[in-house]
Amino acid sequence: MLMAKDKHVVVGADFAGFELKEAVKGHLELRGWSVADLTPEQSNDLPMYHRVGFLVGAQISERTFEKALAFCGSGMGIHIAASKCPHVHAAVCETMASAKRAATANNANLLAMGGFFVGHRLGMAMADAFLDHDLGDGYEDWDGFYEYHRLGYEECENFDYDAYRANDFRVPGQRTIELGPEPEALAF
Repeated sequence: MLMAKDKHVVVGADFAGFELKEAVKGHLELRGWSVADLTPEQSNDLPMYHRVGFLVGAQISERTFEKALAFCGSGMGIHIAASKCPHVHAAVCETMASAKRAATANNANLLAMGGFFVGHRLGMAMADAFLDHDLGDGYEDWDGFYEYHRLGYEECENFDYDAYRANDFRVPGQRTIELGPEPEALAF
């Protein structure tokens, strides 16, 4: 698997996210990232948003890449499509703080952005925040933070709707992790 810690990422965009993807891709390459771009070079050949989402999401499902960036008009459609692929934990973000939190608290492995709403510099900063952080980063002083959020990730990763329904709409064998008090100096 090509890892973010080794500066590998896969990207893809539809027509509405193409310009933002190009800006973010150029920025990452200047920072030394190896960027696998699944977007066709011809702008008149760009697939519909959901097909790009499936294509990028498949790179996570197949364990080819650890993290991915996907771009469409709002980030919503490509996120929905990518989320249909197994093992994809996608987040739609419009701020740097939410992109960082998607990585540090939700262990998201695909960040979706919308070219209609996210400016190029903000998109670059969001990609940096998402790609440069992992689950628990920055929350080491919050007792139970990592364990609490790791459990949430694992329950989502292993979710079986039929077992959930059969268990009266409760997670079978659910565990509880105590989350300590929020540190006073924590901004978010």
